[in-house]
Amino acid sequence: MDRVTFKVNGVEYSVGCEVSSNVMLLDYIRGWLELKGTKYMCRQAGCGACVVSVRKQGALPYSINSCMTPITACHGLDITTIEEVGNRRKGYHPLQTTLAKYNGSQCGYCSPGWIMAMYSLLQNQKDMTMLDLEQSLASNICRCTGYRSILDAFKTFA
Repeated sequence: MDRVTFKVNGVEYSVGCEVSSNVMLLDYIRGWLELKGTKYMCRQAGCGACVVSVRKQGALPYSINSCMTPITACHGLDITTIEEVGNRRKGYHPLQTTLAKYNGSQCGYCSPGWIMAMYSLLQNQKDMTMLDLEQSLASNICRCTGYRSILDAFKTFA
């Protein structure tokens, strides 16, 4: 029996026939691991609420839409969710505090996806321009706050 082995926030997991190949990474993170910070909305990779950061061994991290990634496609991935980036117990990441400082989060539902997309981008591209940033975050949607305060917050990292 072949198993799919991957890490989530540094903890190794292995799944086999007990998890259907129809299960998406988002559902595994929220349902099996009970990490509720990764959100869902469209389930079509159109809103960015479900973004997590992934890294293959020896490669740079990148963002993926966990709602469109089957759990069976996660073999060998090191997956980071918003809970690992920062939280109330261990402290918040500068991305999170800056987004709050610039009033970039109204209802907060989209914030984890924005943070995770930016988190991957910062690890991937050290000399980022403001234009790079704007073009890289084009797949995230915010229905409450609007984009100006979010982009103003994140441009401080460019």
